[in-house]
Parts: sequence; C-alpha cells; structure tokens
Amino acid sequence: MIRTFGAVALLAVSLLSSTAVHAQSWEDGTHYRTLDNPVRTASDEGVEVAEVFWYGCPHCYNFKPLAESYEENAPDYVNYVRLPAALGRSWEPHAYAFYALEAMDELSQDVHDGLFEALAGERRPLNDAESLADFVAQYGVDAEEFVSTYNSFGVRARVQQAQSKIRGARITGTPTMLVDGKYVTSASMAGGHENVLKVVEYLAEKENAEE
Repeated sequence: MIRTFGAVALLAVSLLSSTAVHAQSWEDGTHYRTLDNPVRTASDEGVEVAEVFWYGCPHCYNFKPLAESYEENAPDYVNYVRLPAALGRSWEPHAYAFYALEAMDELSQDVHDGLFEALAGERRPLNDAESLADFVAQYGVDAEEFVSTYNSFGVRARVQQAQSKIRGARITGTPTMLVDGKYVTSASMAGGHENVLKVVEYLAEKENAEE
C-alpha cells in the first residue's frame, strides 16, 4: 500500500512538473514573434500591453471579456492600452470614433461595450461620423461635439499614429496583442484566446525582469 501510494504521488508530481514546463514552453516563431524593428510604446515606464482590435470584429467581441479580465488583474508594471485597427477602409470610422470619444473623455465602459455590441454583435451600419454620433448620443454624448472632434486634426493624428504602429508591427488581423512594442501574438499563433493571454503574461514578465 505504501509503495503504491508513493508511486502514485511520484507520478502526480511528475505530471504536475510536466504540465508546468509545458505551460511555459512558449516559443518565438511559433506562439509569438519578435519584431525585427520594435515600434515605439506610449511610455518608457513599465511594460506596454496593447490590444489591437476592431469594433466590428466578432473574434475581438469574443476575446473582449478575457482581455478585460487580464487588464483588471494585470501587475502594476503593465500599461494596458487599446489600439483600434483600420486595416480596411470600412474600419476607419470606428478608429476615429474611439479616439474622438477618448479625446472627449467619453469613452466609458458602457459606450465601449455598446459599440462592440452594435458593430460586432448586431452588425449595425454605423459607418460615418453622423450615424456614430446618433448612436453614442444614446449614452449621453453630445452628438455635435462628437462630430466636430471626430473630424479634428488631433483625432486624425491619433488614428494615423496608431495605424503606423500597427503597420510597423506587421499586424494584419484582429484581435492581436503587441507586447512592449517588441512581440506579437494572436489566437492562431498561441492556440486559442486563453493561450494568447498566457503568452502575453509570459512576455510581460520577461520584459519586466530585463528592465
């Protein structure tokens, strides 16, 4: 009996060790890729984790609660940011909407959730400043101010900066995670949305340890 118990315990430890090793076996070129030319981060402090998304992307919609849970529980050294992608012309209005709302200090969780629900969930045709203004007005956002901000030089510059960063990282789909301007991972590389965040956690810890 004692020998049997010992054997079982030894097997359990072996399996746990094997699982732990496997869980941390994230390989460059397989589960993530390292950029030949890193892109700039918003701050030199901490480790930037950027979620590259599109409001109309159903995969981003499904990934959203997992990403938000990671953001909420991320270590203090993580600077979590969102980069709205404009990988196609039809995506551009939604990137403009994101930065317009941010500039107005109106990018509440309710508005963010609402845009995802309307565009990815319901596929509503909110494809210009006016229709987007009417939509966000339901959340108490001033529609006229929204259109003015949407068309402003400052918002245009923010959109262009974001797209330059996304192009520099050679990101061609969403959702994609960009860690500290150096590493890119996605569900197709990591093996699912849950694994994406495990890879992100691994890379963020790695970067923090090297700083």
